[in-house]
Amino acid sequence: MGTEYPDDAAVYRLSDELALIQTVDFFPPVVDDPFNYGQIAAANALSDIYAMGGRPLTAMNIVCFPCRKLGLEVLVEILQGGALKVHEAGALLVGGHTISDDEPKYGLAVTGLIAPGDIFTKGAVEAGDRLILTKPLGSGIITTAQKGELAPAAAMEEITRWMAMLNRDGAEVARQVGVKACTDITGFGLVGHIGEMILGSNLSAVIHVTSLPLVEGTLELAEMGLVPGGAKSNRDYLGDRLRSAGDIDEVWLDIVCDPQTSGGLLMAVKETEVDCALQLLKEKGHVYASLIGEISDRAAGRIYLT
Repeated sequence: MGTEYPDDAAVYRLSDELALIQTVDFFPPVVDDPFNYGQIAAANALSDIYAMGGRPLTAMNIVCFPCRKLGLEVLVEILQGGALKVHEAGALLVGGHTISDDEPKYGLAVTGLIAPGDIFTKGAVEAGDRLILTKPLGSGIITTAQKGELAPAAAMEEITRWMAMLNRDGAEVARQVGVKACTDITGFGLVGHIGEMILGSNLSAVIHVTSLPLVEGTLELAEMGLVPGGAKSNRDYLGDRLRSAGDIDEVWLDIVCDPQTSGGLLMAVKETEVDCALQLLKEKGHVYASLIGEISDRAAGRIYLT
């Protein structure tokens, strides 16, 4: 897997039994607490390995930081948060690189391992597959509201917890139920990533908006217009590929286009395995795991909101 198709990471075959997965991700703070920010950024970077079906092996810090402005104590907290998540993932933190910058940015370059025959890809979807989302939506909307001190404390606490959660258990369940197509939901929003899953195929996707798992308060904040600019960019990018029924409130378009930080896995599951997948996810603490739609052959490349 390389740059010819927009997958979550690159995969380099070493032998018939072993391949390397490589990915990198970093971004400015999305929460105020430095330790939580470090956890979230690290979980987000590690997620690409899980989205490909692999396990993380090593990670390297990528840091841009204004030491004179914020002080080294803040940087230490960020790195401690990231190191905790790398350790939780069973990987080794083996170094990194730091530069001085006016705005903090942190993330990881991650290398993982996988057997070539076990790789999840975005494009392996088939007509009739059901779409399961493992984490709630709302991180872009809630963190945007938080910048104006308008996000309910409970909503901010809840979404922070989920952004910091590894997608390891979700990937394990995907393997158990025979998933072949998977991705993680990040900056392109739910429908942006679904669009990548059906890219170049003769398939479409149907999303049932009332089945979408939301952190409590997300809908109300979106109705107040507290939506990040990236949601509009995602919506503009999809254009007429994104279709909604006449009775769908406009606010749902903002929600499905909301850029997510360290979002859940979106997996294409055979209909016969849906109940099993949801039960296993709930047993592992993924209480928001939901069946949100399906892959259809009704039209090529379209995403329908119903």
